[in-house]
Amino acid sequence: MLEERKNNYIMSIYKTGIYYGISICDISTGEFYSAEIKDNYNFPMLLDEIARYSPSELVINSMMGDCIEEISKIKERFDGIYITRYNDKFFDKELNTLNLRFNIVDNSGRKIEDFDTKTLAISSINALINYIEDTQKTSLDHINKITVYNISKYMALDVNTRRNLEITEKMRDKSKKGTLLWVLDKTSTSMGGRMLRRWLSDPLIDVLEINRRLDAVKELKDNIILRGDIIENLKKVYDIERLAGKMAYGNANARDMVTLKNSLVKLPEVKSILSNCKSELLIKLYENLDELQDIYGLIEKAIVDDPPMTIKDGGIIKLGYDEEIDKLKTAQTEGKNWLIQLEAEEKEKTGIKNLKIGFNKVFGYYLEVTKSYLNQVPDRFIRKQTLTNAERYITEELKNLENQILGSEEKVINLEYNAFVEIRNEISKNILRLQKTSEVISTLDVISSFAKVAEDMNYCMPEVNSNGTIDIKNGRHPVIEKILGEGSFVENDTYLNKEENRLAIITGPNMAGKSTYMRQVALITLMAQVRKFCSSRRSKNRSS
Repeated sequence: MLEERKNNYIMSIYKTGIYYGISICDISTGEFYSAEIKDNYNFPMLLDEIARYSPSELVINSMMGDCIEEISKIKERFDGIYITRYNDKFFDKELNTLNLRFNIVDNSGRKIEDFDTKTLAISSINALINYIEDTQKTSLDHINKITVYNISKYMALDVNTRRNLEITEKMRDKSKKGTLLWVLDKTSTSMGGRMLRRWLSDPLIDVLEINRRLDAVKELKDNIILRGDIIENLKKVYDIERLAGKMAYGNANARDMVTLKNSLVKLPEVKSILSNCKSELLIKLYENLDELQDIYGLIEKAIVDDPPMTIKDGGIIKLGYDEEIDKLKTAQTEGKNWLIQLEAEEKEKTGIKNLKIGFNKVFGYYLEVTKSYLNQVPDRFIRKQTLTNAERYITEELKNLENQILGSEEKVINLEYNAFVEIRNEISKNILRLQKTSEVISTLDVISSFAKVAEDMNYCMPEVNSNGTIDIKNGRHPVIEKILGEGSFVENDTYLNKEENRLAIITGPNMAGKSTYMRQVALITLMAQVRKFCSSRRSKNRSS
């Protein structure tokens, strides 16, 4: 029921004095983030973080709940958000089992050694974990890593900036069409679409990281065959990230397993395609891509190709996987032949030509004889039911066959269910591997999407450094250009720096394009820092 290309976050907020600890989780994917807000403008920064994640629900402590003015501003800015006031005892400052249950890492994926000093983050994490466990009532093994990030790592985009630039949704109707996301999203997978949305919400300020990813986009933009092969294979990869979550939750069915198998079968080919890449990031993706062929082999061996929707009605395990299940299934198949043979034998013995064997859930199997042949019914037939035009009987031999057939059906259903649960549990043990692979595929998908858009829209590669200069030649507003069509938008230049060109005064009548020009500069800068090529034809875009 969730939107495929959008995360569904829940956020906890722990307030003490003027400081905040926040934690954010998407239960369906297992992502978990946390941060501390200790600055001069704490509440505005909290609003910015809420805008960054757009959570469906806030879980808050009593001090936060008592701040009527702050809560009112949150409700005003974020229409429809659900706020839950949670007992303060769950906002515990102790580490408890966090270090044992979770891998606590920083923005770069390195283990945090002094995590016990981050009491604001710990309090919000403890409360959110407890709230999720209390409401979900199921295993959360797929939530295994908590990223404690530094807010200053990302470009600061306040609530008004996100809304006015229409990065991921329109101001008027909250739709995607007409936004920067609408222009840039050519991703092939749902998990790639979610990662692209996160990248647009969290533009980097690390120049080395930005340029490393721009190099990867350039390689795929310049090599159309490589890009085409990647995109073609990614189109056949389903949502591994959320499928892994369903496995951990224990609510994945056999069709989910087949979907996962059909995704994993493409991974060796994707890895083979990446083997000849030259850019640092694509080489790293190649090295980190786990092909998961053991999981593919398990599902391929065990689960039928077209299983039923439910897992408690049988028909999901392949022949050859379990010897006992095979014997019972053979008994079921042979049972039908036994009934046909018994019907033929009884017709020959009794001379009743229209005798037939039937079945219903009340009486089980029976022999039916029309009233015109009642005088030919032998004494060994035991009357079971009288109908208007016929009588129904059983025999000792038919009863024995029924016990064998129906007994095997019930047993095989139970055995298949147990086998399926074992397979699901085995896959759940590999959640970390599935999540790592989904992250690699998502990153590759977003980079391929950027490269395709850059080629289609004739974008150029920006030069990103820390000189504090924005120098754009022949810039275009990416959204308006796509709506109008290539060649319709009038290109223009921009030059700003930290010295004598800190300010540009724009004049002109209403509807002359002043706001468009300002938004264009902001979006081009944002695209550069999201690791995306920019909507200018011949440019050097240097931004701090």
